[in-house]
Amino acid sequence: MQDKTGKSKKEFIPVLGKIIKSHRENLKKSIYMISAESYTPRSTWRDVEFGVSKNINLSTFCKIAEGLDITPWELLKELCETLGDDFSFSDLD
Repeated sequence: MQDKTGKSKKEFIPVLGKIIKSHRENLKKSIYMISAESYTPRSTWRDVEFGVSKNINLSTFCKIAEGLDITPWELLKELCETLGDDFSFSDLD
């Protein structure tokens, strides 16, 4: 099954990465700067932004949201809106 962006359900991390990168760039911050400010490893930011991360845990998701000056709920809501109504996290392997 595909979402409204034409991506398969297994590609939610790359979609999340694009959202995160967009917010970070709007803040005019480098990965180095934002990772230091949010106490999150630079490699974690890079892996999520480039969509190469296999998974993301809740605490990392929350730290990334805070680093972007948004709430985790706002980030999750934007992710869900981008993925579309057909997307379900329960369908992920």
